[in-house]
Amino acid sequence: MAETKIQRTGDAAGLAALIARAAGQTDGEARGLPPVERWNPPFCGDIDMEIRADGTWFYMGTPIGRQPLVRLFSTVLRRDGDGKTYLVTPVEKVGIRVADAPFIAVEMSVTVKDDENVLTFRTNVGDVVEAGLEHPLRFVIHGDNRELKPYLHVRGGLEALASRPVMYDIVELGESIEVDGVEMFCVKSAGAVFPIMPAAELEALSR
Repeated sequence: MAETKIQRTGDAAGLAALIARAAGQTDGEARGLPPVERWNPPFCGDIDMEIRADGTWFYMGTPIGRQPLVRLFSTVLRRDGDGKTYLVTPVEKVGIRVADAPFIAVEMSVTVKDDENVLTFRTNVGDVVEAGLEHPLRFVIHGDNRELKPYLHVRGGLEALASRPVMYDIVELGESIEVDGVEMFCVKSAGAVFPIMPAAELEALSR
């Protein structure tokens, strides 16, 4: 059974080879992103894989140091309606643990198109995503220290958390815009407006 094979795979490279064969990929390189949203395989249990809050991937308690392996695993990730994240192939689906977001936005660039700023992000697994209506940004104020955490929709239900330097880059582009009658501190990309927080709250935090 596929489940038995995965549970007996003792290293990340072996697991990657199994997934590559099942997903029709070779040499750790995807021929474009696999259509994981169209696959409906049986659930074969959870495996001991975790994506920690800093974006580091672990398998059986050991960091996965080879970036091509991490990239391969990232291409077959899917977050389902139950809120859980899975590695998915046409023949099996296994659950993994994600501490926060599965990806980290590690770089942002700004270009101008049709007189509008376009924010383009690169993730730690190599995705390049333009923020806009199809790939919105959302902002969470987290914890007692009220840490600002920006998230970018990458694909499906998967998001990238902006690294701290990228978060500062985003905030530098912020401006005050009225949204539904409330003055909000926002950032714009590709014509879309993404509220960060009420302008009054930002002023209070700045004191």
